[in-house]
Amino acid sequence: MRQLDLVVIVVYLVAIAAIGLRLSGRQKSSKEYFVGEGNMPWWTVSFSVVATETSVLTVISVPGGAYSGQGFGNVELALGYVVGRVVVATVLIPLYKRGGFVSAYQYLGDRFGLRLQGLASVTFVFTRLLAEGVRLFASAIPIKLLLDELGVPAGYKLIIVVLTLITVVYTYLGGIKAVIWTDAIQMGLYLGGALLALGVLYGHVGGHGLSGALHAGRLKLFDTDFSFDHILTSPFALPTAIIGGAIFAMASHGSDQLIVQRILATRSLRDGQKAMIGSGVFVTVQFAAFSLVGALLWSYNHGKTFAQQGLASSDYLYPEFILHGLPVVVSGLLVAGILGAAMGSLSSALNSMSNSTVSDIIRTLLRRETSEAGLLKLARVMTLVWAVLMAVFACAFSTSTGNVYLTGLAIAGYTYGALLGAFLLGRLVKRATELDSVIAFVVTLAVMTYIVRDVKIGVTVAGATVPTAIAAQWLVPIGVAVTLAVGSLASLFHRTGAVTAGTASPPASQDDDAATADVS
Repeated sequence: MRQLDLVVIVVYLVAIAAIGLRLSGRQKSSKEYFVGEGNMPWWTVSFSVVATETSVLTVISVPGGAYSGQGFGNVELALGYVVGRVVVATVLIPLYKRGGFVSAYQYLGDRFGLRLQGLASVTFVFTRLLAEGVRLFASAIPIKLLLDELGVPAGYKLIIVVLTLITVVYTYLGGIKAVIWTDAIQMGLYLGGALLALGVLYGHVGGHGLSGALHAGRLKLFDTDFSFDHILTSPFALPTAIIGGAIFAMASHGSDQLIVQRILATRSLRDGQKAMIGSGVFVTVQFAAFSLVGALLWSYNHGKTFAQQGLASSDYLYPEFILHGLPVVVSGLLVAGILGAAMGSLSSALNSMSNSTVSDIIRTLLRRETSEAGLLKLARVMTLVWAVLMAVFACAFSTSTGNVYLTGLAIAGYTYGALLGAFLLGRLVKRATELDSVIAFVVTLAVMTYIVRDVKIGVTVAGATVPTAIAAQWLVPIGVAVTLAVGSLASLFHRTGAVTAGTASPPASQDDDAATADVS
């Protein structure tokens, strides 16, 4: 009967590529390839944003975390993300939409000059290459376990190559339209799978099991431990989740081309703002659904630890239930949902990296006009180049024995503060020049490298002091503070009239006020 599950998975992989190509239409220009000529419905863009930031690790780790006692900490974190997205929708999206940009970093080029635009783009693509390489390898971990269970032996490298090949087909040909439509479908599949799992689990444990999970702390929403070391090191401490999470979301959704590109594909400023804020609401619902799956799994398994069940970690609890607690074909659909989460984040990364490479780096270096046909061809070539490099990096990570999830968070910690800080420097420090911004950017990268690698906080665990890294949510505000401090200080060493080596800073005009008031 497991062969039926395998058939479902294969059919899904073929169908999602075909659907993506069908819905994308024929690409005629680089702008259509990258931002769909700004003609995508806001709700599909919102779903695409959610699918882009949702990796396989989210799908399997959130239920495992709730099972292990984190409760609804991820929902608490999502509330901070909503706050950050509201700020992005109000402050940054009007800049991008008003400027008619296809890349977030074009604003930095207009405000400061091409050097900072190119530096920010290079930082983005290499950070994304490392982070997505980690995520792609991480995606192969549960998929390999699931395929082994289905009787299909496959190594990590083979899974990585196959996933990349299937995803690159519709990404290469269909551009951002194919990416957004397939993301929306894949989000519906894995979230629908979670709701289906909830129905089955509740049928097994009923209200008594839900009450037991509540009394066992599996439904706890807020972490109210306000000790200083806990706030600095725990991603679920209330101040960390709300304040740190909000600033982290401002960086990940306001200065990362991976997300901004989707917002630029909407039809209007209002639609872009609705897509951004709506994605925060959908992410909260998603975290709540997966957390509730974990809580009900705790009752379903009578509170046994993952070790008592013969599992390597809590991340295997949800896949284990999919394979052994659901009917054949249904389990195949949920496995397909896990594949969808992997392909959604991968396709989004490939298209955004190609966009940034062509729009921010190559066009800056060429410094001459190129035909739309030439730009479209170049965009597709760069999609292939990044696909190959990403697969290579993912295969390299397959020999690592470290925690890939923590590795991915640490990579973001190196650069997010500098990227968001550069945007805020342009908005808040009017006298800052291109040289000021470049110095601040480089200094921030150096400072954050030291903090991520070497700074630890002593946390008391069972009477012993354990060196613990700073929570990822605090890395962004630290980086932003360094960028603003260094950029502001550097700006004091030249005359006020020397505004920028590029074009002048866009003034805070009535357009800004009108755009800000347009939030729904």
